[in-house]
Amino acid sequence: MQRFGLSPEEQQQVWDLWRTGKSLRAVARAMGQPAHQVRRYVASTGGRRRAPRRRATRCLSAGEREEISRGLARGDSCRQIAAGIGRSHTTVSRELRSNGGRERYRAIDADEGASERARRPKTAKLATNGALRAIVEERLELKWSPEQIAGWLGRTYPDDEQMAISHETIYLSLFVQSRGALRRELCAHLRSARKMRRPRGRPAPQGRGQLTGKLMISERPAEAEDRAVPGHWEGDLLLGKRPSGIATLVERSSRYTQLVALRDGHRAEQVRVALAASISTLPAQLRRSLTWDQGKEMAEHERFSVDSGVTVYFCDPRSPWQRGTSENTNGLLRQYLPKRADLGSVSQAHLDAVAAELNDRPRKTLDWMTPAEKLTELTAAS
Repeated sequence: MQRFGLSPEEQQQVWDLWRTGKSLRAVARAMGQPAHQVRRYVASTGGRRRAPRRRATRCLSAGEREEISRGLARGDSCRQIAAGIGRSHTTVSRELRSNGGRERYRAIDADEGASERARRPKTAKLATNGALRAIVEERLELKWSPEQIAGWLGRTYPDDEQMAISHETIYLSLFVQSRGALRRELCAHLRSARKMRRPRGRPAPQGRGQLTGKLMISERPAEAEDRAVPGHWEGDLLLGKRPSGIATLVERSSRYTQLVALRDGHRAEQVRVALAASISTLPAQLRRSLTWDQGKEMAEHERFSVDSGVTVYFCDPRSPWQRGTSENTNGLLRQYLPKRADLGSVSQAHLDAVAAELNDRPRKTLDWMTPAEKLTELTAAS
């Protein structure tokens, strides 16, 4: 069967090529198909390959239905028929009730009816449950990710099946508008603002400047590595339209975020002064260490440590995973502070509001607690 001018084999080829990281235009070119045709097909699925139809093992097969029909012709009871096919007698009696009873049961009709009832997609849960849809839309407008919404719902309504939903269902309801559940414009509140799923690419690592007198991450205390004690931070320079930028600070145990405006630029002196002023507002128990990459903006790290009492440790070159919490937070921040934005004109009050919104969003890694809740819990315990 053709769909958007593509045969089933061509549809399979689209997914195989797209999975390698090619753009849809490159996929179309490799297949010798019009780019708009390939794009329309992928967009209709929300960027998600649909699994081929197959019968679940718990469902009756066509052969088993034939055996049920033969048993009925012999006058066998439901228990006798069930014993013959290795099923529960309740399965057989339910099969008969669903397909006209003992007198009207026909194996072919029953199998075709079961296949039709199993067709997907069904009516989306978000299309029929207004209360759940309202909550999901409200949280999307607060820039929560679908996974955060699903996790928060599970924690808030643990015993209410009507309020349970998976993040995949939310994505599909956004990307596949034929489901009639969520408004397409809500896609603009997603971190990526995309309107379909896309394979993830790998950005090339970038080099950093050379620093002197630095302590490496291998020398960082073990308590910072296992996140057992609060007060160990990761930091980075988040750049906007050059030469503007801001500094970010993320506490490793709680993922609590502080943002620091750099109105006068991000040279080493300006970064040192701004960071010291921001981190000095914290209580002493939350000022233990700071992990940074090897950017030249931290050239005055020794003086910063004297000013703030916080020891700075540096990651190995081209090793962003050593500051994984900071990298993840930067991704969240791009939803608020795009790469082409002039971050030099952003006020500290605005950055504080962005940080407050992030700190009030539930996080999967915190078992759906918010960073603010987690930090309060950790500081109370220590």
